[in-house]
Amino acid sequence: MTYFPKIGLEIHAELKTCSKMFCSCKNDPEEKRPNVNICPVCAGHPGTLPVANEEAVKKVIKTGLALNCSIAKESRFDRKNYFYPDLPKGYQISQYEQPLCFGGYLEVEGKSIRINRIHLEEDTGSLIHPEGTNYSLINFNRAGIPLMELVTEPDIVSGREARLFAEELQQIFRYLDVCQADMEKGQMRIEVNISLSSKREELGTKVEIKNLNSFKAVERAIEYEIQRQNKILESGKKIIQETRGWDEERELTFSQREKEKAHDYRYFPEPDLPPMIFNEEFIEAIRRTIPELPKQRRERLKAIYGLGREMVEVFVKNKEFGDYFEEVAENAKSWLKDIEEGGKKNFYKLASNYLISDIQGLLKGREFSRLDFKIRPLDFADFIRMIWQDEISSKIAKMVLLEMFQEGKSPSLVIQERGLKQINNEEELEKVILEVISKNQKVVNDYLSGKESALQFLTGQVMAITKGRAHPQKVQELLKKRLKP
Repeated sequence: MTYFPKIGLEIHAELKTCSKMFCSCKNDPEEKRPNVNICPVCAGHPGTLPVANEEAVKKVIKTGLALNCSIAKESRFDRKNYFYPDLPKGYQISQYEQPLCFGGYLEVEGKSIRINRIHLEEDTGSLIHPEGTNYSLINFNRAGIPLMELVTEPDIVSGREARLFAEELQQIFRYLDVCQADMEKGQMRIEVNISLSSKREELGTKVEIKNLNSFKAVERAIEYEIQRQNKILESGKKIIQETRGWDEERELTFSQREKEKAHDYRYFPEPDLPPMIFNEEFIEAIRRTIPELPKQRRERLKAIYGLGREMVEVFVKNKEFGDYFEEVAENAKSWLKDIEEGGKKNFYKLASNYLISDIQGLLKGREFSRLDFKIRPLDFADFIRMIWQDEISSKIAKMVLLEMFQEGKSPSLVIQERGLKQINNEEELEKVILEVISKNQKVVNDYLSGKESALQFLTGQVMAITKGRAHPQKVQELLKKRLKP
């Protein structure tokens, strides 16, 4: 029998705000010292009163608008009651019946995956379990940080589709500047709800996979769970409703606790926070702050610069890298203005090739960042122009680029200081060519007898004598002319 998977995601993202959700404590995910950014409010002391962070509310609405959601005209906070050691108040201020955003969608490879809701809550503290001890420690720095939760409908059908959705969502968070969404740092956390059913339209028994902290883990956990549940159903047994974890090393899910019925969190309206009322003017003002999003950027990079899909994806995924490429293109406009469209696109492709291949190679796995990148866009544009107009060979280009990368110098200064100016004078090249011919008569005879590889050897000898300053194509043309029978 065929079983159809139906998968929904719950994605938590820590918002990028100066202060926490309901107090003025600093929101600093980079703080390494425990219990530094805390106060009586986020530490849950009796008698303290919360005040909602307006910037966090705006960021959630901004995200909802970017994801085609409807925005609630009236929204409120609720108390979600449960006990856990890192929940200092004994309850969490969250949203239940009246979330800020609802009913949106995100398109992934032409498929619309529906978004049920996006709501706002406060994060918990974090537990630390010292190795070799029988106790745990609590760090309340994270307690009270604004936490946005996005819940999808069960429209996803595979691990790959879930990964693509989560990756696209991370990029949107970053483009909107609402969240860094670094999964390794816990700024974006994913939980999966998955069920299998023999009927495509129906849901099976739901299994939850908690705390997945990488896109790879999301994809593999889902694929493993589909296979596990499929085997159980094929054997005639029933799926147990439960919460499972993901074992990264063994690449399998494991049972954490069974859930025979939904937990009763005893939600009720938060008595210390009034309802939030939003008019159209407020919502439209937020809509106007939405920048170009990844989907629009893909389309524009293809249309304007003629870049291929893989190049476009590199520049879309690392927004700062894409911004740098576009600054390079902007700096080349003045001398590209009279070039035909095809020629311009060849220049842009050459620039993107050097950025993606050579610059990423020099970065050695580090993500591109303007803070520590020394080459000015104007200088990189000039460097590409020199290659494009045959002013420097590819061999010289690599030497020049390395020094530009290390020192931040202009290409013309590097060429001047290191004596790398290309030899284009035919008389000067002819002298070297005659010298090479006279010293390699056997190779010359091989070429004259039809051995084409001999020409490559002779070209290499010229390049060696000129220390790479001759243009290989020009050298070959002159050699062919000189050795013409």
